[in-house]
Amino acid sequence: MSNKIEIDIIALLRAIKDNKLWMGVTMGIFGIIGLAVAFGTPKEYRTSVMLAPETATSNSLTSNISSLASMVGMDMDFGNSNDAIYPELYPDLIQSTDFLVSLFPVTVETKDGSLTTDYYDYLNNHTRKAWYRKPAEWLANLVEKMKGDDSGAPTDDSRVNPFRLTKKQYNVAHKIGKSIDCSVDRKTSVITIEVTDQDPLISATMADSVRNRLQNFITEYRTKKARNDLAYMERLFAEAREQYVKARQQYASFSDTNQDLMLQTFKSKQDDLENDMQLKYNAYTQIYEQLQLSKAKVQERTPAFTVVQSASVPIKHINKSKLSVLILSMFLGAVAYILFLVWKKRRQVFIIR
Repeated sequence: MSNKIEIDIIALLRAIKDNKLWMGVTMGIFGIIGLAVAFGTPKEYRTSVMLAPETATSNSLTSNISSLASMVGMDMDFGNSNDAIYPELYPDLIQSTDFLVSLFPVTVETKDGSLTTDYYDYLNNHTRKAWYRKPAEWLANLVEKMKGDDSGAPTDDSRVNPFRLTKKQYNVAHKIGKSIDCSVDRKTSVITIEVTDQDPLISATMADSVRNRLQNFITEYRTKKARNDLAYMERLFAEAREQYVKARQQYASFSDTNQDLMLQTFKSKQDDLENDMQLKYNAYTQIYEQLQLSKAKVQERTPAFTVVQSASVPIKHINKSKLSVLILSMFLGAVAYILFLVWKKRRQVFIIR
């Protein structure tokens, strides 16, 4: 037969009453520790930006370009979205090393105007650290020095190579990654970017920079093939034009030189030059039409983003208020002391039947 364990609430309340002084002391100690943590934690500010990307649907411009392409015997395949990077992958893209490193040279300025520098230098040398984290960092640095740096990592911080970062660069990139949060609403596809920083103006600046860089990356990715095709058509167009101009000049020169001759040989030669010029002209005009289609394709592939909520310098910090921290700390102190009393008076509190 198993024994049942019951808690004698009356005995517990009596123990709390008899030790209320020590309980008050414990709550006071926890409250002091909580306030020390609250005052020692740097204030942080958060800026939110919301974007609404265009939907991958066919529009009138796409239809018009496709119709124009079909007239010259081309299949431009407009309106079919085969993107490998879709909105759900944007958070992973922002957390990539290449993207985080691209934020290093962004120029930032504190709200009071006392500091203007790049974001890497600001995070590395001008941010405050909570006092309760310094012992752990000091111990970690001491252990690292005792082990020695045998990782073979580069030590020159003046150059940034995303493939091989220095320890400082890696730490700064990791810190940037923790300060940026990106989420995508699956129903509306609205992208929300949040950047947390110790200075409100820098927080807003970086939120706008992340938004701008994300838009540029997506635009560059989606238009890369179209831009390559456009560059190729521009080279073909330049070559076709040069060949046509050369054929036209040869025909004109031959005609002017032999305009008084009626020999069949010269007439046949003139016809050959004229036919060659006409072929060059036909090729020139066809490539010109394809060049215009390629320009339209670049425009069609360029995505449009609607800024639902732009970056704005936050006014209030996101830290918990000192009063709420004090109340929570004292409550935790009371709970801790009650648990201590339960363990100390376990014979009186717990009844085994």
